[in-house]
Amino acid sequence: LSLNFEKLFPGDIVEYPRNKYFSHFGIYFGERDGVPYVAHLTCRDADTKIPLFGRALRSEVKLDPLELLGSKYKVNNMLDGSHSPRDFHSVVKPAIEDMLGRDVTFDILFHNSEHQATLFRYGVKKSQQIELIYEHIMPSWKKLFEEKKL
Repeated sequence: LSLNFEKLFPGDIVEYPRNKYFSHFGIYFGERDGVPYVAHLTCRDADTKIPLFGRALRSEVKLDPLELLGSKYKVNNMLDGSHSPRDFHSVVKPAIEDMLGRDVTFDILFHNSEHQATLFRYGVKKSQQIELIYEHIMPSWKKLFEEKKL
């Protein structure tokens, strides 16, 4: 699954499969001193382990070496068919640099690493993995929401 660096272009969405339902997503940022970097939304509170019911956790956008996040990854520019990718150097890179180290509220449903990646690349927030499992999980989540347990 791991790809050669040549196949990664700055602004590409990099997907790291974590388990059956979830992947972690980042944006390929390019190389620094020969090391490829990825910008990604990471939880400060929970390191890389994101609880399933992760709501409103403190998180931040960080730049980390590509391989640090996992050796299995693939390019997944999932919205290229319907949305135009924004220019990396004039739009995406400054947007990432502007976000670095800032407090972001992580929310598995409304602002996860996939939302952050699509926001950078396309200017649109989308999480297909959440939409996919939404219908399976939502009924039980809804109940918990109503009972104020989430």
